[in-house]
Amino acid sequence: MDRRKSKTIRIGNVSVGGEAPVAVQSMTNTDTRQAEATLAQIRELALAGCDIVRLAVPDEEAAAALGQIVAASPLPVIADIHFDYRLALKAVAQGVHGLRLNPGNIGEKWKIKEIVQALKEKQIPIRIGVNAGSLEKDLLERYGKPTAQALVESALRHVRLLEEEGYDQIKLSLKSSQVPLLLEAYRRIAAQVEYPLHIGVTEAGTVRSGLVKSAVGIGALLAEGIGDTLRVSLTGDPVQEIPVALEILRVLGLRRRGVELISCPTCGRTQVDLAALAEKVEEKLQALPPLTIPLKVAVMGCAVNGPGEARDADFGIAGGKGAGLLFRQGEIVAKLSEEELLPALLREIEAHVRTQTEPIPAGNETLRKGMN
Repeated sequence: MDRRKSKTIRIGNVSVGGEAPVAVQSMTNTDTRQAEATLAQIRELALAGCDIVRLAVPDEEAAAALGQIVAASPLPVIADIHFDYRLALKAVAQGVHGLRLNPGNIGEKWKIKEIVQALKEKQIPIRIGVNAGSLEKDLLERYGKPTAQALVESALRHVRLLEEEGYDQIKLSLKSSQVPLLLEAYRRIAAQVEYPLHIGVTEAGTVRSGLVKSAVGIGALLAEGIGDTLRVSLTGDPVQEIPVALEILRVLGLRRRGVELISCPTCGRTQVDLAALAEKVEEKLQALPPLTIPLKVAVMGCAVNGPGEARDADFGIAGGKGAGLLFRQGEIVAKLSEEELLPALLREIEAHVRTQTEPIPAGNETLRKGMN
């Protein structure tokens, strides 16, 4: 699919926009003041396949912890700051790789000038993050409620404040929990600016409901070529956001690496507990480290049609009555008892992974570019 042409910026060692692959971002939910706990979660995110991490910086103590966190983080760190320009200046001094900040809520223009000067010296980009839940009062009065045009006007208002100071290392987001509103807002802003766009459905919900909202909203935008970074916002452990984000990218062909599991919906011919078998396979596949190669695995319920229906899978199993078939590239390689199917499939996969690739070193930008 054709990607929207956007300006390229760099967040640490990750390129965003232009020809760069869509980057996956998340946000820690630890107390940033607790540096070790925050670093532990960042390392988990990196191992899961995250590219960029954002941290809340609500006070001076949190800002002071950033230096230690940035120095040890395997991922580029973005500081999320509101209202207090001094926190932004301190975050920059601590070596963060990016800021998430709305210039319009910082206050007097001289405060914005100070922030921009600090950003210029280190070429640190800034994300302007507009949210339907926190639009400016005058826009709400004019439009009566959050609308796509109100979101766009808010974003452009903040952009102008930075452009007036001669700064263009900007990324934009216009988030909403309402998918139709979000889609319209991103389509409008995409047609008006060349800055890279960070996409996501804010306050999407729990893993169950939030996954659907995020897949629809983020997937629709990516399918139209809109989006340079993304976050799947789910309530709870942020590490669970990453597999969802990677799967959205893989389904749309925007990442060619990683594992794809296909399984049939079952029918009257199914004579094994296919649902349980597929869940076990999925659980084992998720335990693999992020891969540098694409890998397709099939779990089919019919030994007659299974191998043919999943002919393009690298490996698969097809159940029968008390037994099943193990196949590779659509060719049957063994007939096994039902109990032997899962262990045999996993042995095939593990052997293939060992000979074809090495796990992705977390935060390695050189490898990351080649894998997407």
